[in-house]
Amino acid sequence: MIRTFLIPLIAIAGMILAVVVVVKSSQPKPPSAPVAAPAVSPFASRVAGSGIIESSSQNIAIGTPVAGTVEKVAVVVGDRVKAGDVLFTLDSRDQRSLLAVREAEFSTAQENLKKLEAMPRKEEIGPAEARVEAAKANLEDLKNQLAIMERVNDPRARSEEEMSRRRFAVLAAQGRLDEANAQLALLLAGAWKPDLEVAKAQVRSAEANVQQVKTEIERRIIRAPINGRVLQVNIRPGEFAPAGAMATPLMMMGAVEKLNVRVDVDENDAWRVRAGARAEGSLRGNRDIKTPLTFVRFEPYVVPKKSLTGDSSERVDTRVLQVLFSFDPGSLPVFVGQQMDVYIDAAGDFSGEKPPAALSTPSDSAKNIPPSVSSSPESKK
Repeated sequence: MIRTFLIPLIAIAGMILAVVVVVKSSQPKPPSAPVAAPAVSPFASRVAGSGIIESSSQNIAIGTPVAGTVEKVAVVVGDRVKAGDVLFTLDSRDQRSLLAVREAEFSTAQENLKKLEAMPRKEEIGPAEARVEAAKANLEDLKNQLAIMERVNDPRARSEEEMSRRRFAVLAAQGRLDEANAQLALLLAGAWKPDLEVAKAQVRSAEANVQQVKTEIERRIIRAPINGRVLQVNIRPGEFAPAGAMATPLMMMGAVEKLNVRVDVDENDAWRVRAGARAEGSLRGNRDIKTPLTFVRFEPYVVPKKSLTGDSSERVDTRVLQVLFSFDPGSLPVFVGQQMDVYIDAAGDFSGEKPPAALSTPSDSAKNIPPSVSSSPESKK
């Protein structure tokens, strides 16, 4: 009896349970609350875009013109620096040793020039004049001996060979006197002008070599190009710093007294953004942290949109117009590189006026906007 009713009851209970499970599983689940409430536009008609905060000078990737080992890093992240302050230095021992050689060569060239400019030396003039006087005395002695021999009338007392020898001796003594006089005149004239010019050229060349090495040493001292703040430091003492552009810069800095927001505006909405338009940015993750933005400029070349994955090879079909706005960070908890949700006031239209030069050619007008675009629901906001 019990078995007769038990099995049907179990079957009915199973069917009821199955119906309940099916009904509950078919009911729509309520949407989960967002982690952070989305930003709200303060404008009735607006263009929305995603923006990246950057320094007002744009983020400057600091590199080095020559490769080398880092000797010293003079700053840390967050330091405020002035233009010309040292950021880091490379090992320059080889250049410093070469500088010592070049400075020695420069000193030698200078001393050689001074020597030529100081000529003649007083100590050399006396001996030269004495040689002239000795040559004169020797010549007079030989002339006197020749005259004595010529006054001898007896041909047996002199020979032609002896007379010729004495005449040639007088001529040789005259030549030595002329040579001594010439050497004295050359000494008194000082350095030859072409020799001075050559010495001066050698001094200039040696000085240029010294300056070249000093420049090479200075190139290994990397300095701040502007007043700003150090945003990243990716190099340490002892590491090798390659020259040229790098995917990850050795350092990054920028001016942060004012910050810029680079906003990507979809090309379909680009025509709705006008120069000087009002805008407001809200920090991603907290819509209550917001600030009014001031228009800076258009980047007038429309570029492919890049997502924020950091993959340089990524390609998408969307193209965007980049618009720069600025704001005073004040006490806002914002940092360079953060994202902002930006709303741009798109109130009004271009009827009766020319669109911004960054968005059109001089021949464009509001009348040339395709009806399919001007009649879209978004343009009626």
